Amino acid sequence: MLVQASAKRAALTHVIVVGNEKGGTGKSTIAMHLAVALLNCGQRVATIDLDSRQKSLTHYVENRRAWAKQCGIRLKIPDHSCIARAATRTLEANESIEFTGLVDSIAASEQSHDFIVIDLPGTDNHLTRLAHSMADTLVTPLNESHVDLDVLGAVDPMTFTVTGENHYSQMVREARMQRRLVDGGRMDWIVVSNRRSPVGSRNRERIDMAIRHLSMRSGFRTVEGLAERVIYRELFPYGLTAVDDLDDEMAGNDPVTLRLTARLEVMGLLGALNLQLDAVGERRAAAQAEWAIARAKPLEMSGILAD
Repeated sequence: MLVQASAKRAALTHVIVVGNEKGGTGKSTIAMHLAVALLNCGQRVATIDLDSRQKSLTHYVENRRAWAKQCGIRLKIPDHSCIARAATRTLEANESIEFTGLVDSIAASEQSHDFIVIDLPGTDNHLTRLAHSMADTLVTPLNESHVDLDVLGAVDPMTFTVTGENHYSQMVREARMQRRLVDGGRMDWIVVSNRRSPVGSRNRERIDMAIRHLSMRSGFRTVEGLAERVIYRELFPYGLTAVDDLDDEMAGNDPVTLRLTARLEVMGLLGALNLQLDAVGERRAAAQAEWAIARAKPLEMSGILAD
């Protein structure tokens, strides 16, 4: 069934899957920030939430819609859907319904969007495996923790060299093979290092060494992710992100320099994904930005009104 669903995909849009079987790594935060950053670049973006129990990404988008309406402001909002859990009497029927829901949701977005960002739960099930097999880019957030690292691979406690791949790496390997068999497509797997310790700390050096060994073994590349910043947590109730234009009240106690640093982190992550952005969309975003700047300037009347 996975092969059949993957075969139905036309290469009309780029699918970004944000996945990790470990919870609490910042998947939904990264998914929302990538979606809004792409929208700000003039791209047409759809988002899909597969975590139908927690619905963190869904609540993030709902908060954004509600805040825009309450304040009477225009915010770029992705076209969003959440795949609901089926509740029939059999597991097979439930999986079939949910499976069809995801395939149909992706198919409906491919004709009209440049990117689809899919946020996954921290579990291994039929939908997460399907989403992985359809990913053009897989983003795996990883906190600087041996517990998080254990999802990817086993590490020797004395030498901190990798002794084997663990369940998530094995699942990604299978998804890549499936994708290659179906349409010859290749998944770009990126492990994003979040919440890092200071440079030179022993834990950071050990984790980095293990990740380097794992990257050569499992075929992923690593990029810097998001630091532990209050701004990422405090903006969730409003549906806002670090790449939105924030006034001082919304930014709370974060000074301008910290807000700028958070924005640069997100844009740096987006750039590291090496996505092919639609040129028309980029020109559209530039025109919108120019219009917004012009609108904010006071109107010059000297050349209009006669003396």
